[in-house]
Amino acid sequence: MKRLLFFVAMVIATISNAQVADSLQRKVVLQGAQNFRDIGGYKTKGGKLVRWGQIYRSADISKLTDQDLSKLESLHLAVVCDLRGPSEIKNSPDRLPQGANYLNLPAGSENLPSTMRFGQLNTDSLMLSMYSNTSFLKAKYKPMFDQLLALPEDKALMFHCTAGKDRTGIGAALVLSALGVDEQLILEDYQATNYYWKETQEKMTKMLVQSGMREDKVRAMLGAKRNYLEIFLASINKQYGSMDNFLKVEIGLTDNDKNSLWNRFVQ
Repeated sequence: MKRLLFFVAMVIATISNAQVADSLQRKVVLQGAQNFRDIGGYKTKGGKLVRWGQIYRSADISKLTDQDLSKLESLHLAVVCDLRGPSEIKNSPDRLPQGANYLNLPAGSENLPSTMRFGQLNTDSLMLSMYSNTSFLKAKYKPMFDQLLALPEDKALMFHCTAGKDRTGIGAALVLSALGVDEQLILEDYQATNYYWKETQEKMTKMLVQSGMREDKVRAMLGAKRNYLEIFLASINKQYGSMDNFLKVEIGLTDNDKNSLWNRFVQ
């Protein structure tokens, strides 16, 4: 029995250490932003890996320090895709590393309710409704895929919204799907926002609860709940038959485009 317990403890420790190592390699530590991370390293269905240091996702980058900007310049970011709407950008404009081209993709984000208004609604139902809405996906994400297809070999691309959770989470799901990553890993990447954005998430939760909002609504709004992205993936399958067909019909990925993406971002 003691040997069995020792073996189980060693397995748990190995898994934990692997998770810690993965998070340390994935996370880009910045003073003025959270949830900035590499989406490389995920295993594809063909047994290969998404290349590290090529595609990044993040939360708001309006508060980056000069030191942060220098760090991002070292990542060779050539394109920053901002998935936020006009009011968000007006209140918190991006700080960009030198040499990075800025691309705003606001489709679906033009009339988002304020945080306080959000909290007065049926938050969980509203989130599920938002994740099941596919009408804006082509306008929002096709230009991002166009940038990936045109990205020079020695450059990287980053996309972000405010929390790096919903719009960014959907973007990451589409990119990782196109690169052949399994759905379970895509869901794990989505839920990882609860770890990478935890500090800001808790501060905002406390602030909004103190302002009078119900804690359950706040956590539904700020949390990366697995079933949100599952609703999104199910909506894609229901409307288009498969993710592959969606990527072909709406994003315009031909077989040659897919091969180009795989050759560029999978190793």
